[in-house]
Amino acid sequence: MKTLVIGASPNPMRYAYSAVEQLRWKGHEVVAIGHRKGRIEDVDIQLEWPEEIPDLDTITLYIGPDNQAPVYDRILGYRPRRIIFNPGTENPVLMRLAAEAGIEVVRACTLVMLSIGNYDLATDPANPQ
Repeated sequence: MKTLVIGASPNPMRYAYSAVEQLRWKGHEVVAIGHRKGRIEDVDIQLEWPEEIPDLDTITLYIGPDNQAPVYDRILGYRPRRIIFNPGTENPVLMRLAAEAGIEVVRACTLVMLSIGNYDLATDPANPQ
């Protein structure tokens, strides 16, 4: 499963850093987009949004709703199977747009999902489908 981490940071104190690190440790392919260059494990943080991300399964968000609005089209255009809204990234507008586009909306913490072993299986526990 390929995951796009939006809001990746080279700062090891940030949750997005830990998410990339944990995803790689668990064998997931990761694309990371952020505002500062850096590297997490074997993943370079990209400053530019790729035109396409083939075989993308999941987007996990680490940017707040105000920073999401300018990139709605990019996020939805990648057509992932699901978008994970980590705590603090919940956005009713993007959640609605994603659901209308047939993208699963998951309100959860990527790090918790990985730690309990349901990242590969999970749907939103608050809204099982």
